[in-house]
Amino acid sequence: MIEAENVALRIGTRTLLSQASFAAQPGEFIAVLGANGVGKTTLLRTLAGVRHPDEGRVLLNGRALPQFPAAQRARTIAHIAGDDVFLDQLIVRDVVAMGRYAHHSWWQWHAQPADEAAVAHALQAVHLHAFADRRFDTLSSGERQRVWIAMALAQEAPLLLLDEPTSHLDVRVAREILHLLRAQVQTGKTVICALHDLNEAAEFADRILLLGCAELLVFAPPAQTLTPELLERAYGIRMDVVRSASGTLRVFPASPDPALLQRID
Repeated sequence: MIEAENVALRIGTRTLLSQASFAAQPGEFIAVLGANGVGKTTLLRTLAGVRHPDEGRVLLNGRALPQFPAAQRARTIAHIAGDDVFLDQLIVRDVVAMGRYAHHSWWQWHAQPADEAAVAHALQAVHLHAFADRRFDTLSSGERQRVWIAMALAQEAPLLLLDEPTSHLDVRVAREILHLLRAQVQTGKTVICALHDLNEAAEFADRILLLGCAELLVFAPPAQTLTPELLERAYGIRMDVVRSASGTLRVFPASPDPALLQRID
């Protein structure tokens, strides 16, 4: 279990989050939603231990995160921040194998059969096993995103933190990735990921962290989070929320006022 306790986040003089408390349980898929610049990435970095909260603390299984040695934290938390590392000269298999570093001492790196099996399994899971010997710089942006997911899976950590794992992906591949993450949850892992697509969150998340202006607006299942009132507070525009024939919530920008359209005409 990972828990935020009265966490405040700031960048310079700007407050992104104030007095936020929540806990993620094992076997739970949590989506982090909010407008651009609201602090989704900063929150994930804080939960991963990459940065310290400006106030409050993050607990991992009841223990303050800074108390964990870096290697132990890396074996517990896989944090994928996106395509922000220059790896163009590596082949795909070697990029995914970086997820295994947490299982070795820095002076004792040598691939073991368990490492090779974990890398192969991760590549198979994201349907990139045929790309294992391709150079990273020959991949499309969507294929690179799947490599990052594979690296997280190869790390075999029980907590996955992912920043926009479906960005740059077409609809089919994005859904494949979300189903893959959902399958990880069913094995008992916890997945926390920042998403931009409200409908992806509605369909796949167990609970949603909805961030507003310097506050956590709500942390609840989709039905209690994706309401027109809360979404307008978070995004600044009116939204229509409907339930499809399959029972899944769907969110759309509200239809414009007909009188406004007449004035535009």
